[in-house]
Amino acid sequence: MTQTIPGLHHVTAISGPPQANLDFYVRDLGQRLLKRTVNFDDPGTYHLYYGDRDAAPGSILTFFPFMDAGPGRAGPGMASAVAYAVADLDARMEQLATDAIDFEGPWTRMGERGIALKDPHGLRVELVEGGLGDDGFHSVTLWLKDVEPTTRILEAMGYERLGVEEVATAGTGGHERRRRFRSGAPERASVVDLITSDAPSIGRPGAGTIHHVAFRAPTPEDQAAWRERLTAIGLEVTPVIDRQYFDAIYFRTPGSVLFEIATDPPGFAVDEDADHLGEALKLPPQYEPHRAQIERILPELKLPRQSGAAA
Repeated sequence: MTQTIPGLHHVTAISGPPQANLDFYVRDLGQRLLKRTVNFDDPGTYHLYYGDRDAAPGSILTFFPFMDAGPGRAGPGMASAVAYAVADLDARMEQLATDAIDFEGPWTRMGERGIALKDPHGLRVELVEGGLGDDGFHSVTLWLKDVEPTTRILEAMGYERLGVEEVATAGTGGHERRRRFRSGAPERASVVDLITSDAPSIGRPGAGTIHHVAFRAPTPEDQAAWRERLTAIGLEVTPVIDRQYFDAIYFRTPGSVLFEIATDPPGFAVDEDADHLGEALKLPPQYEPHRAQIERILPELKLPRQSGAAA
């Protein structure tokens, strides 16, 4: 077993109507649509997967796009932002300005330059400069009331403390304290930030919020060992669940954020050619007999053209 979680596998969020979601992530952020499938618990709703050209773990952002989703709001006990690593922030800002896409910044945080955007349904998406190329995720941010219980979970997963930074929060008169953690065996997507804030806020699930954060297990054997280890320290971990493109286990952190550990295999090319990912609706076996009915319910999607470089 690997002694350290190497980084993020994917992040799953909630959005409103799927076409606006698709347009933003493919056309505006330059992501590749990797998979159009359905929510396993609600097959009348899409589950859309975006990522890099190689469909690599650590680059995957997925959405449940509900047609009638009410607006959500990030707050304590929730993941509040996802960040992509970009090689040239100035070039990305120029492209966004050309495309008339508003952003916040640039700012400097933990010694790194970045900007923040809101997707069409309010999710905070950050672009952070660093590395030799656009290389999947940089990090995810968790907003907590008390960071210590989650710190202990991250350290059990092999994450190390990197530093602390405190800043004033614009327009609130309050302060935000950010603690950074990085995998002890870092690959891509190796950073997790924990923030606390004295600005009053109450989170609300809905469109524009993150549903769960998934970490990588390179092999099923690694995942099984992590399930045993996390159960031994008192967490209630689900049995292994087949998610078609990876196997998953889930547990709720003491800070209320839902964590998942997902396997790298079998990957997104298990049911369609790697050069044609995301082109057709793919259904898990239990829903295949109901394809005609499901296709009548799901709204039509039109894949937009990319306008700029990939995030």
